[in-house]
Amino acid sequence: MTSTQQRAALQRQIWQIANDVRGSVDGWDFKQYVLGTLFYRFISENFASYIEAGDDSVHYAKLPDSVITDDIKDDAIKTKGYFIYPSQLFATIAVNANTNESLNTDLAAVFVAIESSANGYPSETDIKGLFADFDTTSTRLGNTVKDKNLRLAAVLKGVAGLEFGDFDASHIDLFGDAYEFLISNYAASAGKSGGEFFTPQHVSRLIAQLAMHQQTSVNKIYDPACGSGSLLLQAKKHFDAHLIEDGFYGQEISHTTYNLARMNMFLHNINYDKFNMQLGNTLTDPHFADEKPFDAIVSNPPYSVNWIGSDDPTLINDDRFAPAGVLAPKSKADFAFVLHCLSYLSSKGRAAIVCFPGIFYRGGAEAKIRKYLVDNNYVETVIALAPNLFFGTTIAVTILVLSKHKTDTATQFIDASSLFKKETNTNILTDDHIAEIMGVFDSKENVDHFARSVPFEDIADDYNLSVSSYVEAKDTREVVDITALNAELKTTVAKIDRLRAEIDAIVAEIEA
Repeated sequence: MTSTQQRAALQRQIWQIANDVRGSVDGWDFKQYVLGTLFYRFISENFASYIEAGDDSVHYAKLPDSVITDDIKDDAIKTKGYFIYPSQLFATIAVNANTNESLNTDLAAVFVAIESSANGYPSETDIKGLFADFDTTSTRLGNTVKDKNLRLAAVLKGVAGLEFGDFDASHIDLFGDAYEFLISNYAASAGKSGGEFFTPQHVSRLIAQLAMHQQTSVNKIYDPACGSGSLLLQAKKHFDAHLIEDGFYGQEISHTTYNLARMNMFLHNINYDKFNMQLGNTLTDPHFADEKPFDAIVSNPPYSVNWIGSDDPTLINDDRFAPAGVLAPKSKADFAFVLHCLSYLSSKGRAAIVCFPGIFYRGGAEAKIRKYLVDNNYVETVIALAPNLFFGTTIAVTILVLSKHKTDTATQFIDASSLFKKETNTNILTDDHIAEIMGVFDSKENVDHFARSVPFEDIADDYNLSVSSYVEAKDTREVVDITALNAELKTTVAKIDRLRAEIDAIVAEIEA
């Protein structure tokens, strides 16, 4: 079986398990248990592999907890960020899950122990609360302890039966791929709420390539509204690990999604000291001010959400918003995220941000912010995408690429609205589509009906940044040859006249 076939088979199996085990529980509500169990298995096997260090004579799961010394534990936590005793490993708990009458409380105790093992260490904030959404006492699992244990045992057994192979590089990829597959499926089935925390991988690939284009190395990569971390992880998948020198940074407002992002980092073998995820409202409580600037920023922030805006008089003096001289409207925070990204961007970097298309042509404060961005030559490219590429919305969104190192004052516009492949429920961007967009993004060439670089003077007239204002849509109407059509009509009229004459002659003969 090829790796592609293995991955596809694993994905079918894990989604079947997720649906079978949840029973009557809504899939969106139940996702934490499947995702959390997959994560629990991963960190258990990852930790055991680290302790065994390739020595086939050592089987960590079979060791008694009593042989673990304080020095072993201390070294492991400093390296891995957490500690798991043999008795706490996934395999140890799963093997007796069906007969363990205290399974739900035992699992809760294991999760608390794993998290608390990092207390007092540099990894404490990265590990704390990771299992907070894995509530083993929730009525979602059942009304009685017995019911809860039956469902928990079924999840453990299902995940235990997944064939990941030996714990090596491909094994890690399969774990990470399985996790992202689950997240994407949950997002697709959850509609709008799912779309708020997961950017489809095909779009993530494009955004990551735009942000990191022609950079041989970046200091770090940042997403101010990171969701489950899918955009950040695409950067890791697309480029060699050494290219991103100081790691992955993200902030997320939802506690549940923040936990998903941290788990996602671990599952893609990004160690605790190479990522920094923070919880909070990026616009009013931004983190990482001491870490900026960032060489690469990727983001798919929520579209046109409410924010405090002008109701907080201190924000107009905020370093992120003050240069524009105006705040984004209270009912449309889109440009607040854009200005935040710009403030955190280094002089050599790029930010690629998914935006609601209305911000590129509406008036008022948004027009003033566009003027600030264009006058200061920060807008490198505006890309119109096809509709229905995202979960939970069918709108055709736009990608804004910001840069502080442009070599001229022109702004590029790309109309990629015709580039998509239709699938069952959504459209997707293929690798060829992404390559076509990246090709013209790199060359900055003008291509009829697809791309155009527009001089500053032509934009400064009204500061409209809508792609359709600069890239003429291709006329797909059928071209009609008027001369040939007239000749055809003349022939047709002559035939009709002849038929009428013949009919009149037949009628006259009959009447006679």
